[in-house]
Amino acid sequence: MASLLDSLTVTRVFSLPIASSSISSASAVPSVSGRRISPVRVLEFKGLKASRSLVTQSASLVGANRRSRFARGGRIACEAQDTTAAVEVPNLSDSEWQTQVLESDVPVLVEFWAPWCGPCRMIHPIVDQLAKDFAGKFKFYKINTDESPNTANRYGIRSVPTVIIFKGGEKKDSIIGAVPRETLEKTIERFLVE
Repeated sequence: MASLLDSLTVTRVFSLPIASSSISSASAVPSVSGRRISPVRVLEFKGLKASRSLVTQSASLVGANRRSRFARGGRIACEAQDTTAAVEVPNLSDSEWQTQVLESDVPVLVEFWAPWCGPCRMIHPIVDQLAKDFAGKFKFYKINTDESPNTANRYGIRSVPTVIIFKGGEKKDSIIGAVPRETLEKTIERFLVE
């Protein structure tokens, strides 16, 4: 297996013009089946923006004699994504549970999570987006099970993430694990109709 991985390489083709003499003729390496691998385009990322000087500097490393033609000191600029698209769902503590969840006049979705939980980090943006989509119709909260163990024990939370829906102060439904957005949406919509 290691010899297969050692012999398999992927070439980089930049979207900016590079002189053909700077790319070796052996840039396309035969794959395992004997067919040639087509060049893979890089610089197609959507959150990082590479400046021209970085690309040209990288290209100049391939052809050392071209180094003097290009500017040095390339940069990668990180462009922030639209952070206003999602609403930050507030964290609850054991002391706020009664007033915010059980005495709420609208249905409440509570995500039980822990900071060390990978699937919890996967579901956070989904819950944040749902909070924006269902604003005014549903309340959304997160509760850290490490910081608020009493509430987690009261509802028998043994696995995180666990999402519980409350309506009229009563537990109506629960979903365990990182599930697709559609699953959470369908569950929320069931309790909007009632």
